[in-house]
Amino acid sequence: MIGFTVTQWMHHMLRGLIPEGGRCIDATAGSGRDTVYLARAVGESGSVIAMDIQEEALCQTAARLEREGLSDRVRLILDSHVFMDRYAKEETIDAILFNLGYLPGGDHRICTRADTSVEAVRMGLALLKKGGVMGLCIYRGGDTGFEEERALLPFLSSLDKKNYLVIRCDFWNRENNPPIPVLIVRQNR
Repeated sequence: MIGFTVTQWMHHMLRGLIPEGGRCIDATAGSGRDTVYLARAVGESGSVIAMDIQEEALCQTAARLEREGLSDRVRLILDSHVFMDRYAKEETIDAILFNLGYLPGGDHRICTRADTSVEAVRMGLALLKKGGVMGLCIYRGGDTGFEEERALLPFLSSLDKKNYLVIRCDFWNRENNPPIPVLIVRQNR
């Protein structure tokens, strides 16, 4: 059965879109749930780059990967998602996931920000192969979530429709500013 958290919904939307042997980026590793999902999706012959600005996040991700027996498929990088182009070339990535906000249980002052998130998404789009996908979990509300929403949604709506398909979903009957899952597909044209 499909779960209904924003990350479970995103994983469901990506199912079947990430090829065996693919190359993926978890742009915000956090506690490692998306990293594990991507590592399973690419299989033994694929690879994942997992990035985070917090060493604690990468430690949690490494521990989760070790428990799942997936460490050999993932390269952990302590760096901002804005610099993902240092670790992958243009048009070489099958999928990129962003789970914006802060490390669950972590310091809320250390979180994603509107300006760097928009720049990282722009960078990630250039890294995607034709037919590649990007998933964004945009958390609205406290800290910097409203600013990210106000910056990201207009940027995403301005993407050239000939090159990108942008699908925004909403948890329509949820209160307290529910997160927004967005799927972007780079067109094969």
